[in-house]
Amino acid sequence: MIALLSPAKTLDFERTLPPLDPTTPHFADEAQSLARSAARLSQKRLAELMHISPKLAKLNADRFAGFPDLPQRPALFAFAGDVYTGFEVDTLEDAGVAFAQDHVRILSGLYGLLRPLDAIRPYRLEMGTRWAPRHKALTDWWGDRIAAYLRDELAAEGSNAILNLASQEYFAAVKGRLDGVRIIDVDFREPGPDGPRFVSFHAKKARGMMARWMCEHHVTDIDAMRGFDSDGYRFDAAESDADMWRFTRA
Repeated sequence: MIALLSPAKTLDFERTLPPLDPTTPHFADEAQSLARSAARLSQKRLAELMHISPKLAKLNADRFAGFPDLPQRPALFAFAGDVYTGFEVDTLEDAGVAFAQDHVRILSGLYGLLRPLDAIRPYRLEMGTRWAPRHKALTDWWGDRIAAYLRDELAAEGSNAILNLASQEYFAAVKGRLDGVRIIDVDFREPGPDGPRFVSFHAKKARGMMARWMCEHHVTDIDAMRGFDSDGYRFDAAESDADMWRFTRA
């Protein structure tokens, strides 16, 4: 089983890292190519494409312009959004990090598909961006490459099952390109006055918690993931089906 996560807009390249052996992203050359193309975009155009402020547009324009010289750190220790708050990698034992390297993959607009210890540079380029060199959208630019690599990773890992903990935006990069692969989508719900409800912040954090739970317990059988019970979540069999599992917090 491989668990898929989305990346995060928020990055942390400051905190102290434990001893690690970073790996090289499979699509490192493609990332450099995309960064060079993005460096030719004006700050105004970046602001429009990414729906960000002029200040953030300047930050990202500067990043793309100096991309080859930016510092690097392992992806799982660089992303710092809600998903990664839930994952809490800083408290995960070395054996759990090693398990993640084999069984967790992070979809990325710039890097395609990342292993947790793949070294990345600071960037912002969302998979849903309506821009790419010689294409109308980033997903078109990536085409079948991410899905093909993911198939190779599944073969190397020894299974044919994906636990999809990525957002719809990022999973779109491989959706419809993985025929024959068992894919389980996961839905997290919170208690509400009218019954269980979806809350984005909690769902993102829960995706990270589920990936961490898998790594802590070294779970390789996707069906065993129904036992996930962090932070009060429980599998809701009545509201689940073969392809979508719902977890509701009491």
